[in-house]
Amino acid sequence: MEYQDVNTDEHLQRYCKSLAQCDSIAFDTEFVSEDTYRPVLCLVQVAADGQLAVIDSLAINDMTPFWEVLAAPGHETIVHAGRSETEFCLQAIGRPPAGLFDVQLAAGFAGAEYPAGFASLISKFLGHSPPKHETRTDWRHRPLTKRQIEYALNDAHYLPPLRDVLSARLDELGRSAWFDDEMVQWRQDIERSLSQDRWRRISGIAGLDSRSLAVVRELYRWRESEAQRRDQPVRRILRDDLLIELARRGSADVKRIRAVRGMERGDLLRRIGDIAVRIQQGLELAEVECPQRVPRDQMPQLSVLGQFLFAALGSICRQAHLAPNLVATPNDIRELIAYRTARGKSRTQSGGEPAAEKADGHAKAPTGAAKDKDLVPPLARGWRAEFVGRLFDDLLAGKVSIRITDPRSDHPLTFEDFTLPM
Repeated sequence: MEYQDVNTDEHLQRYCKSLAQCDSIAFDTEFVSEDTYRPVLCLVQVAADGQLAVIDSLAINDMTPFWEVLAAPGHETIVHAGRSETEFCLQAIGRPPAGLFDVQLAAGFAGAEYPAGFASLISKFLGHSPPKHETRTDWRHRPLTKRQIEYALNDAHYLPPLRDVLSARLDELGRSAWFDDEMVQWRQDIERSLSQDRWRRISGIAGLDSRSLAVVRELYRWRESEAQRRDQPVRRILRDDLLIELARRGSADVKRIRAVRGMERGDLLRRIGDIAVRIQQGLELAEVECPQRVPRDQMPQLSVLGQFLFAALGSICRQAHLAPNLVATPNDIRELIAYRTARGKSRTQSGGEPAAEKADGHAKAPTGAAKDKDLVPPLARGWRAEFVGRLFDDLLAGKVSIRITDPRSDHPLTFEDFTLPM
């Protein structure tokens, strides 16, 4: 492959001047995240207006000119599973790449599984089989071999033609607007995840009371600052299961902390005083400042109905050639059921119609059991409501029934009195 080898700050600035004139910029990155707080960006591969380039980010002192070009309006940025690429740009300059088109997301709307690997998408939509070697390369080592560079360049090389095929397929299916809406939400989710505390995502947090949650939050923040100070992955500082166990025990006594199996590591013992201080801060926090506990479902029927509707979703998506995982998770379905059930109860109590969703995705707060200002569930708004949300509403209301037409068929379920959107 012919490509530009960009490995100095001066060359990067010259290259970015020409890159800024391109209508489409496809790029991919190679990075290593095992040993540091943040991933180490090792290589950037670019395909723009038919030209390829490799940017050696380890040899360049300041990658800002590249991120500024990506964030500037007036072009489309093509990526595959581009969360990491978007985060690199956000962390560098505080803005995401402009005009994002993620081929993995687009493929989910075009009949592929979601999420699908890049090689499988190339095979399915372009009929090529790219090489799979170098998947375990340590991209920090220099010099890179010709084989490594060609492997990396393939990721950028195939992005533009894959984008063109998928875009045409979305237009053919009438799903371009759905995809555009989802890309906006996808980008906003990434931006929110970087700007908000992520401690509520810690595994094992369900069931903890508000006081224990306050301890979790304090330990999480200590762990983040310590990981950043030491430039190490957070999991090397304090594992999630240890953090949860310390919060559950709710004691700042050093002896009790030491007694937790797994805390005998030398680096943890050296920091046990800091850990005790953070636990104490969580224990002494005023009650009104403690995080609110997320209530567990008080409706056991949600599980049964959720499983039933999730099975129905699979059948609907297969017929429509749409990836089920892209449409909804089992939790999304349970949220819809709880939301509709609460609104139905509100209507019964108030004697009127349930509050309607507004265009911005917020619900007007109804009276009674459904009185809240939370966002409307994903399945009750946007393209998801158009595709399947209204069908689920009719199923829950008893207006539509499901029957098995042919158990040997690829599409064994029939929805009576409803036309499936394609």
